[in-house]
Amino acid sequence: MALTWSHTVMYIRDEFRMLDFYTRVLGFAVADRGLIRDDTMEIIFLSQVPNEHHQLAFIPIREDEGQSNSVDHMAFRTDSLASLRSTIEVLKNEDVPLRPVSHANTWSVYFQDPEQNGIEIFCDTPWYAQQPIGLKWDLEQKDEELERWTLKMFEDKPKFGPNLQRSRRATDG
Repeated sequence: MALTWSHTVMYIRDEFRMLDFYTRVLGFAVADRGLIRDDTMEIIFLSQVPNEHHQLAFIPIREDEGQSNSVDHMAFRTDSLASLRSTIEVLKNEDVPLRPVSHANTWSVYFQDPEQNGIEIFCDTPWYAQQPIGLKWDLEQKDEELERWTLKMFEDKPKFGPNLQRSRRATDG
């Protein structure tokens, strides 16, 4: 059985703040909304992908404060380093604290949404290395500098080489 990720449902506290962040900052759109559980609570569906009814759903019933304690983070793949950099600029303009990490196989940026849920947005690199590994990368590096830095920092790591999964995804169409 082959499973693919479809969506995440999150309990949230502040519907307006979370919808603003996920739609205006991260580019999701509200796809649908309605009442559930005997028409006593609302669910709000969000997506960026036309063939997915929703990638996220919010149910505004969360009461606890602070960081979520059951999920470390959600990760979203972008199609290119340029797309990742564009997202980083949007997040910087929102004064969102960013933690850039390269895992050899990805260039990632970690941050928290307004309710302190962890998010990772990443793009694939041309390489792979045995995980877990991660090093902070410089957001100001030009693309070519970042590629050279990544190669230099990870080329001696176990199982380092071409990212064959990425190559397969690109040829699978």
